[in-house]
Amino acid sequence: MQIGANVSGNTIDAMIASAKQLEEQGFAYTGMANIRGHDAITALALVGQATSTIELHTAVVPTYPRHPVVMAQQALTAQAASDGRFTLGIGLSHKVVIEDSYGLSYKRTASHMREYLSVVMPLLRGEPVAFEGDEYRVTAGLDAPDADPIPCVVAALGPVMLGIAGELADGTVTWMCGPKTHIGPRIREAATSAGRPEPRVMAALPMAITSDPDAARAMISEQLAVYPTLPAYRAMMDIEGADLAGDIAIVGDQETVDLELRRLEESGVTHFSGAVFEAEEGASARTLEFLAGRA
Repeated sequence: MQIGANVSGNTIDAMIASAKQLEEQGFAYTGMANIRGHDAITALALVGQATSTIELHTAVVPTYPRHPVVMAQQALTAQAASDGRFTLGIGLSHKVVIEDSYGLSYKRTASHMREYLSVVMPLLRGEPVAFEGDEYRVTAGLDAPDADPIPCVVAALGPVMLGIAGELADGTVTWMCGPKTHIGPRIREAATSAGRPEPRVMAALPMAITSDPDAARAMISEQLAVYPTLPAYRAMMDIEGADLAGDIAIVGDQETVDLELRRLEESGVTHFSGAVFEAEEGASARTLEFLAGRA
């Protein structure tokens, strides 16, 4: 299982400094979400110019606001800027964001993602695309000769989306999803049926090595209180038996954290990224040092 850690900081300079530190510590990859702050693809392109070995990934960029040709063009630029170290993670986001905030339709999510991947995947491989669907009708090609083909993973949790990701993409990337949900077998079955290579199963969870796990869980639950209210995450947390965000977090001493990481690996996770919390003084540094030792 490859080990990564999320880039930290809310300025470009801070993100670059964080990524450079993670690279020096030996992490396999780093990434960032695309929510209300900096554009993740652009930020990671800049990070790519300041680093040399660490892989970069988005987790995740919402599909609805960006035409798949635009998404591919941005991703190819980031790939060129990082000398082939970029992975594009995309997802549907949530109704509260796409419909209630952006004012876009959040209907027909499965068919939207299938059509989106049908357009974006050839472009990410450097191939032209000619596609006629209900939502997208695209005839296009992109010219980025200094960009290698880009892996693309999809935020997929349920059986339908996992089937689409396994059939058309290079894997899945999850958040707030533990070992009980059996994501790995579902997407691998879909990939095998479609004749696709072994998919990536990328997972991220909040975590902290701490002497007070209860306090850490309470802090994480408070800071991540929105996630149990979102239907997609609520469904996965119910499977895990978690009421609050802190209940799904990996917290405790090194032995406890190591055991939880092993459980994830045994469930089929191929890549794990820790969202590290400063649960007590020095917790972030201790947790990153521990993760770097497993990288």
